[in-house]
Order: sequence, then C-alpha cells, then structure tokens
Amino acid sequence: MKRNYTVEARAGVLIVLLTFLITSCSTQATTQYWGQIDPPQDNKMRYITGSEPESLDPSYVTGQPEARILIGLYDRLVEYHPKTMSPIPALATHWEANEKGDVYTFHLRENGKFSNGDPIKAQDFVWSFQRALSPELASRYGFLGYDIKYAEAYNAGKAFVKKDGKFVRVKGAEGTEPDQENATEEGDNEEQTADSETTAQAAPSNEEEGCTFTAPECVTVAGDEESRNEAAAEDEELKALIEGAEFVPVEAKHLGVEAPDDFTVRVTLKQSAPYFVGLLTHQFFAVVHRPTIEEHGKDWIKPENIVTSGSYKLKEWKPYDSMTIEKDPNNWDAANVKLDEITFYPMDEQPTMMNIYKAGRVDALYNHTVPAAWNEYIRQFKDEYLLHPEMSIEYYTFSVKKPPVDKVEVRRAFSLAIDREALEKFRKTVKKLGNFTPEGIFPDYEKVRTRVFQELLKKEGISEETWGKRYFDPQRACDLMKEAGYTVQPTDGGKCKVTDFPADQMTISYNTAESNKAVAEFVQAQWRQNLGITVQLKNMEWKTYLDYRSKVEYTGAARAGWVGDYMDPFTFLSQFYTQQNDSSTGWWKEEFDALLEKANNTADPEKRFELLAEAEFMMLQEQPIAPLATQGTSWMKKPYVKGMYPNPGTMHPWKFVYIEEDRNKWDANVDGIMTDYTDPAVEAQVEALTKTQTDFEASRKQNEESAKAGE
Repeated sequence: MKRNYTVEARAGVLIVLLTFLITSCSTQATTQYWGQIDPPQDNKMRYITGSEPESLDPSYVTGQPEARILIGLYDRLVEYHPKTMSPIPALATHWEANEKGDVYTFHLRENGKFSNGDPIKAQDFVWSFQRALSPELASRYGFLGYDIKYAEAYNAGKAFVKKDGKFVRVKGAEGTEPDQENATEEGDNEEQTADSETTAQAAPSNEEEGCTFTAPECVTVAGDEESRNEAAAEDEELKALIEGAEFVPVEAKHLGVEAPDDFTVRVTLKQSAPYFVGLLTHQFFAVVHRPTIEEHGKDWIKPENIVTSGSYKLKEWKPYDSMTIEKDPNNWDAANVKLDEITFYPMDEQPTMMNIYKAGRVDALYNHTVPAAWNEYIRQFKDEYLLHPEMSIEYYTFSVKKPPVDKVEVRRAFSLAIDREALEKFRKTVKKLGNFTPEGIFPDYEKVRTRVFQELLKKEGISEETWGKRYFDPQRACDLMKEAGYTVQPTDGGKCKVTDFPADQMTISYNTAESNKAVAEFVQAQWRQNLGITVQLKNMEWKTYLDYRSKVEYTGAARAGWVGDYMDPFTFLSQFYTQQNDSSTGWWKEEFDALLEKANNTADPEKRFELLAEAEFMMLQEQPIAPLATQGTSWMKKPYVKGMYPNPGTMHPWKFVYIEEDRNKWDANVDGIMTDYTDPAVEAQVEALTKTQTDFEASRKQNEESAKAGE
C-alpha cells in the first residue's frame, strides 16, 4: 500500500533532497550537527518508529515498532530502566519471591487508573494475563508466559486427565504420595504433559478444582480427541493412560495467577525462574481494560473506543501516516511525565528517514536506520549518532544430524574459517561474536563467564591463545577437516583446499534481504578462500524460510538471528533447552538442560551465572551454531532530546524523555552516553521510582537479621 506521509514530512524530504544536490555525503563534516537542530517549541516530540503498527493490542503484537509505541500506552507491574532495561517499579511499588523462587507477590499502587478514570486493581492484571494466554487470542508471544503454572497447557488448549474419578498427577509433584502407581514416563522437561512421569492420586472432593495451581501438579494431554489418538498411536504408555479416561479442559482459572486482594497480585510458576520479574517489562504482560474489550471485541483498539493504562493515551491515528499519543492526566505518575505529545511516523525506507531527520522534521529515529553506505560519514556527528551494543545476535545454525556437518570437527572448521574481524569491518555497525550470548549486554554474567571459561579451558587442555583465535583460525580449520577424514592440500597463509569435501551437500540458506545476502556471500567467499570449498546459496521468503529452518529441513548452514526478550542470558541459552528446542539445529543434550535447570533453581546470582556459563561453554564446544556478530543500535537523535538512550533493546520508556532548550545542557559525544555521564533529572526520577523496592528489601533484610539475632 502506498504511504500518505504528512505535508510537513513530504516538504522535509524535498528540502533535504535539494540540500543533498549541494552537499554530498561523501564530503567531510563542516558543522557540529547534521542538519537542522532547532528544538520544538510546543513540548511535542516527533519520532520515526518503523513500519505501520499491526495493532495496539499489547498482548498480541510482536514487532518492535508496536512495542515502542505501547511502552507509552500501557503500564505493567514493572517497567524498563531507561538505560539498562532492568525492571523498576511501575504499577507495582514492590515485590517479593518465596524462598523456592516459584511464587512472586506484587504489591500495587492504590492510585493506578485507566485513561477513562477507572481504578486499576489486581483483578485487572489477573484477567489481562488470562486473556493474553488464552487460546482464543492466539498471541504469537504466548510462550513468554509459559513459566506460569499451567500457562502452556492453557494456551495450547490441553486437558487434565481423570481415571476412575481421580486426577492423574505428575510423579514426584509436591503433595503426592510416593508409593502411588506410575501412569506414564517423562520424555522431556516441558510443562507436565502426557509425556511426563506421572502418578494417579485421588483428587480433592471438589473434582473441578482438583488441578488448581495450588494443588499437586496434574498431567495434561492434547485437548482434542484426534490429536490425543494420533499421539497415542506411537506411544503405548500414553495409549494406556488415556484409555477410558475423562478429560477436563485446562481453563483460565487454572493459571497460576491470583488476586488475594484488590492491590496484590500473586503469580505461581511451574519452577523457579530468576529472570521472571525482568520478563514482566514486556508489553505482553501489560494491563488492559476488560469492560472495553468485552464491549467492543476486536474493535476495542479503535481510537473512538480504546482505553489505555500508560503515561500517554491515544489522541489520533491516521493509518500509514501518523499516530499521536498525549499525556494522560489520570496516570499515577503524570506529574513526572515530561512531554505533552509524541507523534510516531511509520516509515522504513532508510534514505527517506534520514533526509526527514536532517531537515529537522523529526527529532529521533529508530535503530538500524543509518544506511551502510552513509555510515562512515554519519559517524562524524558524535553528538547525534548512537552506535552501542544491542541485545541481538546474528549467527549461522548447522543441521547437526545431516552429513557433512554431523561431525563436530567439520562444524568447528567452518566456524573457524570465518574472519569475524573482516565481517565487522564489512558490516560497519556490528561487533565480532565468538560466544552465543551477546557481548557488552550482560556485564555481570560476562565477568563470571570469563572466569568459568578459563577454568574449563584448563580442564579441557585448551590454551587461552587457541581459544582467543576462535574468531578466525584458518590453520586450525584445515587441521580439523583433516581430522574429520578429508584430504587437505595446504595453500598460502595457513589456508588449504579440501579436495574431497561433498560441497553439493553444503548450502547456506537465508531469508531474503539485502543484508542477509551480503553476509551469505561474505561467508561463502571466506569458505572458498580459506578451505577451498565453494558452497551454494539458497534464499527464501521469510514466512517460508522460518518453517523450513525451524524444522531443520535445510542441509549445511542457515542464517539466524535472535533478539532477547528480557535482560538475562537465559533468553539466549534457552534456545537449546529441551529436546523440542527452538534452536533450528537438531542439537540437544540432557546435560545442558540439567545445568540450565540447576542454574534457575540457584538463588545466588553469581553461582547461577557460573552454571549458565558452563552450559554455554558445553554448547559452544559442540558447535551447533557459528556465532557471527553482536548487532549495534545505529540510530540518530537530536542533541536536545534527553532521557532517550541506546539501551540494549531500543525500547524507550517515554515518561523519561524530554526536550532541553538550554544548549549548554544538550547531549555531547554520545559515544559515552551510557557510561561516562548521567542526566541528574533522569537519575532522580529513576531513584524516586526504585525507592519503594529498595526500601522494602532493606526492611525485609533488617527483619530477617533481627529474627536471627533473637533466636
């Protein structure tokens, strides 16, 4: 569909195009700033957010363009820290976890309101979570809630099993008798399904309430008869389990979410998840207005109907033109919301966006908006260009069960034969990556990982020098090919030609995009130069490619990328968790799962990171993937825009953003904006918000110490 940009935006494009006829991007910067830098006088910000929003339903959408807008429109229990993206109090003033780490209790503010003035209570969060996970909504982000007890079963439309009037319980579930008979046996570590090791146990007297989240855990099976029978045809134990059984649908009431009172939300998880509070910053867990949704159905997001819960409310939405949100005076934190309005423009053509920005028609851009060809020139504007590490990685997967990459030596060889420093220079906005978790995002984890890797390398007899060459070591790659049984002829510079490698079985598959094609051609050239192997390239349309890669139908290697959903390394390592994992490689190891599970049941953060690092090292040694790069943010903002940071996800909590008219206070040399200086206004605002949680933790610690002293 052709986009109808605003008159102002179109005028900006014409101005800049004329300017570009005079001043080419090939010239050197002669001024401090790129284009117009006059701050808007109406306290209204203009921002380009990406493609046209698919929807304004926070529980349904999955795109970054929508996510950025929804930060302003909907509040959650916790919200993003503007710099670190760590969770800070929002509608919850404070929270606590039980000793086991599988029950979280959140205490709400009593002045929370929707945009129509209705109070926000704990029951609104319970309903919002239930709706987000409902099979009827079919949210593509439903998996984010699977840590909640019975969430996966409810989302998938599964059912509990009753035999002889008794619910079938998971063997070993808390509250079950140890000597009760087995019904079937565990096949994976997912939420309790018919593949789980189970025990029959008499249910409580109220049979319908027998599988609540507080009762001993129940087994679930497919909710529809056809799927159950299809699975049972290949599983004798499952067949025996469901024969003559009754099936009770898993419903919203079974989810591990409750409201003990109007201002308390309690969430019960299926197992400990130390990252859970950070996960709740995601828009999937935002609170929505039940009466509006029930009254208007799918039309509830239309401007004339929508009721929101955030710092801003919807003022105007002109599809494919603009969307404006305005400060909501009903919001609990309205006094600290600085901008009066924000207008979002839906665009994704890089040159157009850059031209409009230069003309001063918008104040900031979203990530990855600077064209590669412009990068070296734009870098000169150090007060505006933001290139910082992103919580996003690019890598190639290997189909580990198919020749020729079924041999770990071959996978290692192909990985070592890629010059990542050359790739970094070629891409301009990425940093080389040798591990699976991104560099520069989880500093505490990275510190522990460095120490753990050193210990494991020593144990494995691998020198740190050798490990340091994992970014590029053609000589070792050639040696590994020889170890794999191939004929290797040395060439210049430690490189080689593998003469009998079945290149016709080795393909690089990627989804169609110019940047993906460029990387594929780069890697193809690397393997030809360093190993003498020429592989074929195969590109596919995204929707087709995603299923193709996920089912590991490809042979050889396939392009992949992952953007973390929350600020914890588990969001990356979980790609390889369980036998039915989403790594698109076919690789799975029981010992890897055990380390992750042990880590998430470990209260001490440092010890938890040690276990996660050990798991990451284990996976890297078996090389189901070839890490390539940590992505960079690469966007621009005017120096007068304050409180807006190149955080790891380019997610901006708009309540912290403001326009600074005093030029002496404008941002300068933004290379150091994340580490070298702070904004007193933003820091004070964050400190005020976090005080409720820090005070609660300090009080609890004092009480615990007093109790110990009195023993």
